[in-house]
Amino acid sequence: MVQAYCVKCRTKRDIKNPQKITMKNGRAAMKGTCPVCGTKVFKIGA
Repeated sequence: MVQAYCVKCRTKRDIKNPQKITMKNGRAAMKGTCPVCGTKVFKIGA
């Protein structure tokens, strides 16, 4: 699983429902939700 930092929990969590996206500048990223609190999380370069 890919991990991202959850700002609300203040810790790294596994991404729930990860989606691979490409940002406007062409870099790869992953986005999804925190499995504990449900906040959106984002990781660049994954």
